[in-house]
Amino acid sequence: QVQLVESGGGLVQAGGSLRLSCAVSGRTFSSYTMGWFRQAPGKEREFVAAITWSGSSTSYADSVKGRFTISRDNAKDTVYLQMNSLKPEDSAVYYCAVRKSVLLTTTPGTYNYWGQGTQVTVSS
Repeated sequence: QVQLVESGGGLVQAGGSLRLSCAVSGRTFSSYTMGWFRQAPGKEREFVAAITWSGSSTSYADSVKGRFTISRDNAKDTVYLQMNSLKPEDSAVYYCAVRKSVLLTTTPGTYNYWGQGTQVTVSS
């Protein structure tokens, strides 16, 4: 059974930084794309960033470009999201997800497995 476990969330002041991690276990498939999504109260889940298996291709939501960086360590089956210059509007539950394909997408419905989420709160 595939499991994704996020960590690294917390409370930070505006302008601060956090690094989220997501460890994948139990997978029986090989190459896969990984993504980060977030959901604030009363809002739909939205795309944040994604990275292909090789790491050669990444995609970011316009709202986080230049501030967030996604990376992965395939030897550890782990993806990271470095978040800098955080803003109060970045506050949300952040989810990592696995897509059983080498093709990167930004649509939540195209991802096959999800973590339980980690809360990020940015105070003003």
